[in-house]
Amino acid sequence: MSAATGASVDPQILRVDGTRIVEGSEPVLLRGFGLGGWMNMENFITGYAGTETQHRRALLRVLGEDAYQSYFSRFLSVFFTEADAAHVRSLGLNSVRIPFNYRHFEDDADPFVIKEEGFALLDRAVDACATHGVYAILDLHAVPGAQNQHWHSDNPTQWAHFWAQRQFQDRVVNLWEQIAERYRGNPWVAGYNPINEPADAEGATVGPFYRRLEAAIRAVDPEHILFLDGNRYSTQFDQLGDPLPNCVYTAHDYALPGFVDGGPYPGVSRGQYIDRDRVEETFLARTAYMRETGTPIWVGEFGPVYTGDPERDDQRYRLLEDQLEIFSRHDASWALWTYKDIGLQGAVSADPTSEYMRRIAPVLEKKARLGVDSWGSTDAGVRGILDPIEKLFETEFPDFAPFPWGARRWIHGHVRHVMLAEAMVADYANAFEGVTPAEAADLADAFALENCVRRERLEAILSSSI
Repeated sequence: MSAATGASVDPQILRVDGTRIVEGSEPVLLRGFGLGGWMNMENFITGYAGTETQHRRALLRVLGEDAYQSYFSRFLSVFFTEADAAHVRSLGLNSVRIPFNYRHFEDDADPFVIKEEGFALLDRAVDACATHGVYAILDLHAVPGAQNQHWHSDNPTQWAHFWAQRQFQDRVVNLWEQIAERYRGNPWVAGYNPINEPADAEGATVGPFYRRLEAAIRAVDPEHILFLDGNRYSTQFDQLGDPLPNCVYTAHDYALPGFVDGGPYPGVSRGQYIDRDRVEETFLARTAYMRETGTPIWVGEFGPVYTGDPERDDQRYRLLEDQLEIFSRHDASWALWTYKDIGLQGAVSADPTSEYMRRIAPVLEKKARLGVDSWGSTDAGVRGILDPIEKLFETEFPDFAPFPWGARRWIHGHVRHVMLAEAMVADYANAFEGVTPAEAADLADAFALENCVRRERLEAILSSSI
């Protein structure tokens, strides 16, 4: 063991052994963070509206090529560094799930041609983690055509076209073959998480595609674990068939009291009474496939949203503590969402007094007022718009229950998170009007660890759970 990191000096590649993940003969529980907002950007994490592609296009228009490149070059350099990997390890954690957008590796105008720039970023993160004894799980979070209906797959429409287009699927297979070639033999890569939160509305394609993708990856890299998300946003596993060898099936386990509109804990959220026992019941239901098939449990995402209200946040910390205790008792690995942001969920956040946060403050206020972000805002300010639409659907289309979550959330998706979000894309970009290349780089520095603030109670809870 290395005294500096607590990691094996000559580690072996992790593998699945029955219900356990092991290194050699030693069991390993992976406990760490998801690194949302870096190689796959999300609106609530860094503050823009809409999708990453919309956000980038608007910033390029406002900043111009030089300042745009300066901003993103610095942002991608400072968001996760060796200092961040060391910080993760200092909390007693041993893993980071690294989400990435396919656009870092391939252009739609030049499909199947893999760009080295994406690997340069991913290599740097994997190497930083390895230096400090932290495992990396590589997570393809946004695929061509979008694998689910929402913003975090860079989807501006609520239609997941990936499942109906063979070329999109072929491109993902090709990309994973290249990733597997790159990282085969690397023991600090815990494994590959091929598709985040698939949402195949028909449910007929996800299982066969996983089997095709598994065979393609194994032909290149027969050793690394595959971490396979269930359908319907990693909550449904009955469509996947029998487990594949050396695979971990991953549940996402967000608890209702932890959502932005969640109620008290214990108490009523979205019409359901939720206490500690109900949280465990939900966890057991979401991980039933793993126990039935005798495979390891990894909770690939979970974690409450913090409100800034001390009483409500105290309840959310209590919820987090309960979830961590439940995971520990059931020998579940986990990755908390998310490591770094602008103050909603992250253990580390951009300083509210920074120039970056000052510039976007009016945008954040407007997004909250209009309920634009799915993850970070409520519908309180736009009930006058939503009430008549919801009543119309209840009257005219009472049996309408679109995938994945029914009519009400489908309506909110279209009105708040697509229509209003797209209209607000320019608001964020216009906050950077006149910024020079040097100033753009300075703004991105708000996300460097040394400039951030820490959610110390959250970090203490994580450390004490190990």
